Amino acid sequence: MVQYDDMVQALKELRQRGYSMDFSLLPDCLYCASRSLKLKPEDFTVTETHRFESLDSSPDNNAVVYAISSNDGKNKGVLVDAYGTYAGVMTHEMAKKLNAHKF
Repeated sequence: MVQYDDMVQALKELRQRGYSMDFSLLPDCLYCASRSLKLKPEDFTVTETHRFESLDSSPDNNAVVYAISSNDGKNKGVLVDAYGTYAGVMTHEMAKKLNAHKF
């Protein structure tokens, strides 16, 4: 897997490789507002994860970038999520799906 120096570089290169959608995390699914698309845990695969920590270890600057592909192969995008104190609230199924790939 490719190692990136920073989150900006990771997002840029993932977009160049076709991960063009921006997903947001809802409690029970991933949502892409530009396409009004919802992906439940059983509808997508996490193909890559990249963890980034701030130099000062401040929890509000820590994030994970997920490269996401829909199981039908039609949709690819990224999810940027905080971890630690500021991690999003989600269902057990979503947590299990994402945490299996977090680190």
